[in-house]
Amino acid sequence: MPVKDKTRASARPKGRAGIIGLGTMGGAFARNLVKAGWEVTGFDVSAPARKAARAAGVAIADNAAALAANCPVIITSLPDPAALHETVAALAAAARKPRIVVETSTLALDDKMAAERALRAAGHVMLDCPVSGTGAQARTGDIVIYASGERAAIRKLRRLFADFAREAPDLGAFGNGSRMKYVANLLVAIHNVASAEAMVFGMKAGLDPDQIIRLVRTGAGNSRIFELRAPMMARNSYDQATMKMALWQKDMNIISALAREIGTPTPLLDATQNIYALALADGRGAQDTAAVCAVLEKAAGLKR
Repeated sequence: MPVKDKTRASARPKGRAGIIGLGTMGGAFARNLVKAGWEVTGFDVSAPARKAARAAGVAIADNAAALAANCPVIITSLPDPAALHETVAALAAAARKPRIVVETSTLALDDKMAAERALRAAGHVMLDCPVSGTGAQARTGDIVIYASGERAAIRKLRRLFADFAREAPDLGAFGNGSRMKYVANLLVAIHNVASAEAMVFGMKAGLDPDQIIRLVRTGAGNSRIFELRAPMMARNSYDQATMKMALWQKDMNIISALAREIGTPTPLLDATQNIYALALADGRGAQDTAAVCAVLEKAAGLKR
């Protein structure tokens, strides 16, 4: 269930948590934890992200090392491997007491494994905990955390997870969280393009887009991604991104690389790659991934 809006936090906080990376996902985690009664400290290299978090009641640290000094649990939500390794180096050097680091980014397994080894050598515990859900879902706590790593640490964080996510299953060994996230994102990639294909097909055939959405939702062809993205496609409006096209391309490259490494065919994922590439070539990198609908509209000669 979505996180409840606990705006009247108790005088005594539930605990202290740090969040490094206050973008779409990390910022949502921070706001939900503040509402639920946690004392939250955040850090981000982006001044607008820091400003937005501060307005939501998040204390802002000067850097990752300062944050680690005050927070026994640290959540990281980072855009790329370089940011992860820089953050891990800062935490390993600065935090003297053992910390639990909850790594929620979608990154390659090799990068996560290297980060885990570095933190373990410094006396800390790192969990691999990528998130299933969009930025819009993160704002309401309607996300799933694929938790993996040390089981005692995962059990210890159950209450924390419950205050910004609807579910946090323990997937076992470190890295299984990322593996499960790749499975989920593979399906999301396909469902998103399939939703766009269906919307364009229906509109070109003469159906009203809102009617398509209403009736698909009640039938066997519905999917969670259709529910989330088809309304954007109907409005032809993609600038309020819950997942930016450019960032999504990074995630898909990770999945494709692992599929090649383990020798697994991905014919449907491969078929979507060209559509996403055309969207990027069309200058839609900052738009939501639902903008693949605009690519298919152009190919269909559909003018609205």
